[in-house]
Amino acid sequence: MAEEEDKAPEQKKDKSGLFKLLFMVVNFAVVGGGAALTYMSTIGYQSPVINEFTEEAKLQEMRLYMEQNPIVYTMEPFTVNLNGRPKRTIRLEMSIEMLSEEGFEELITQGGKARDEIVNILNNKRFEDLESIQGKLFLKDQIARRVNSYLERGVVKDIYFSDFVVQ
Repeated sequence: MAEEEDKAPEQKKDKSGLFKLLFMVVNFAVVGGGAALTYMSTIGYQSPVINEFTEEAKLQEMRLYMEQNPIVYTMEPFTVNLNGRPKRTIRLEMSIEMLSEEGFEELITQGGKARDEIVNILNNKRFEDLESIQGKLFLKDQIARRVNSYLERGVVKDIYFSDFVVQ
């Protein structure tokens, strides 16, 4: 019986050594896996190469797409009194080209505000301001700046006059 009692502690000792070895192997695997993940996500990360040629190609592709698919909002015609003497009126029909569809949707939802801004601009103009080409170009620029000032997501690319009559 004494022999059996001596063998029992040895068997327990072997099992505890096995558990220690198993724990060390699992611990090294977890630490090694964490180190590998850290290396791959930080130190081993290589940022994509950006050069002038690839960016220029993307820009040309976007320009071609915008030329083929313009986003244009045609407003209802305006008839507005001009400032100054003699009293004159202007009949104006215009289209606004937007850079993105988000801006187009924003312009449609705030169409009343855009019309009000344009009417205010036209009410402050005199016939002498609008009779030259430079005056019309300045009017386009003024309208684009004013509409862009209240748009949050959209940007006006250009403005086209399809009807421009001053009487």
